[in-house]
Amino acid sequence: MPDRDAYDAVIVGGGHNGLVAAAYLARAGRSVLLLERLGGAGGAAVSSRPFAGVDARLSRYSYLVSLLPKKIVRDLDLDFRVRTRTISSYTPTERAGRPTGLLVGGGEARTRQAFARLTGDSREYEAWRSFYAMTGQVARRVFPTLTEPLPSRDELRDRVDDATAWRTLFEEPIGTAIEERFADDLVRGIVLTDGLIGTFADAHDPALRQNRCFLYHVIGGGTGDWNVPVGGMGALTGALADSARIAGARLRTGCEVTRIDTDGRRGEVTYREGDSGERTVAARHVLVNASPQALAALLGEEPPAPAEGAQLKVNMVLKRLPRLRDTSVDPRDAFAGTFHIAEAYEELATAYAQAAGGATPAVPPSEIYCHSLTDPTILAPDLVERGYQTLTLFGLHTPARLFARDNDAVRADLLKATLAQLDAHLAEPIADCLALDAEGRPCVEAKTPLDLERDLRLPGGHIFHGDLAFPYADEGSGRWGVATRHANVLLCGAGAVRGGGVSGIPGHNAAMAALGE
Repeated sequence: MPDRDAYDAVIVGGGHNGLVAAAYLARAGRSVLLLERLGGAGGAAVSSRPFAGVDARLSRYSYLVSLLPKKIVRDLDLDFRVRTRTISSYTPTERAGRPTGLLVGGGEARTRQAFARLTGDSREYEAWRSFYAMTGQVARRVFPTLTEPLPSRDELRDRVDDATAWRTLFEEPIGTAIEERFADDLVRGIVLTDGLIGTFADAHDPALRQNRCFLYHVIGGGTGDWNVPVGGMGALTGALADSARIAGARLRTGCEVTRIDTDGRRGEVTYREGDSGERTVAARHVLVNASPQALAALLGEEPPAPAEGAQLKVNMVLKRLPRLRDTSVDPRDAFAGTFHIAEAYEELATAYAQAAGGATPAVPPSEIYCHSLTDPTILAPDLVERGYQTLTLFGLHTPARLFARDNDAVRADLLKATLAQLDAHLAEPIADCLALDAEGRPCVEAKTPLDLERDLRLPGGHIFHGDLAFPYADEGSGRWGVATRHANVLLCGAGAVRGGGVSGIPGHNAAMAALGE
């Protein structure tokens, strides 16, 4: 049992943001109790061995790092590193009856040549350079604000100081800029995908959900780079837990919070641990590393609008990387970055329309990357020696509603269709490359939004807990973007303003709010 009945702060939920908040508050001298429902901390940012007898520590849910500020790593003395990917992306296609593709990365000359090989001249490459020079400038100006008090919309626009960039990213549907700047359908699709990760939207959605998602995918670290966590995602949450404990925070797992009561100055958190009955602890501040829906339930309040996830997450372990139909590209290059499948612009539009109409996409779009090419430490040495690799696949435009009829059956059908799209660009079926577990079963697992809701309590399986918000102040957001209706109850999960992704930013900002910064 806890050694006290009252704390300066009680944190509900031990995902990476809750751990960040715990570490900051404990290092500031506050007494901290963190309560996590599951048997271990980390939430969606964990490493695990899902395949019996196969010593591969996969980043089972969250898998890449871009939005985690170096400031948090420094402030909390984290023993954590990332590695950059030498290749940004490879997108296979077929032109004039022959397999080809677009490889982005490996140096400017190589990328320029790849664009010319696909499109016939340099115009698309120059448009690409110009567009990402613009987003890079926005990234350098916006990313530092994410760990500062929320700017107003006008303050952020002044910070961006580029009317075209502001209109492109913050005011008009991103599809407008993509269609104005790029002519090639494949190139258009590659650009759009950053607006669709975990976000069910069309390129021209007037609500700009795709713009908000796109923005967070291109500003990380001030560069937009997406990096590989060395040792897997569990290495980050392990380092965060160590930092919090060393600073004096008490981290208790297997403790499910059932109720939060508050009068705005003092809170009480009721939880149960196994079969030992309920216990209540008091706190000056309660920080909630859970969804806005879960927070409302704990407070006994009206929940916000339902959220709906829209992705298929697939983990695989391979005996070897598959050969490609496009023999001009080494598979070790193609899979080192983001491998786009059925993500041309019109393919994405068709998949969205089909899913919005209630059908699974006939040609499901997805993207893959191979963690172990950049960081082989997640594999046991004998697997590395034998040439084993991991693949992480993220499918788009598969909203939770599609699985409501029969989650297991739709999952199986969608996985089959998704891997068939991958096979269309391979010189051998991916099934022939899959490793086998201790029971002789192929090392492949798929998670739907309903699976994520069940396993992690993500509302509707939404990986961001709901639609992302632009990183400026709105009504009720408070100074740090973590405010709730109760002065001493703060939201420190992905549903906070500037939440989403593996960033630690909501945890940092909630801690700053609790400290009165």
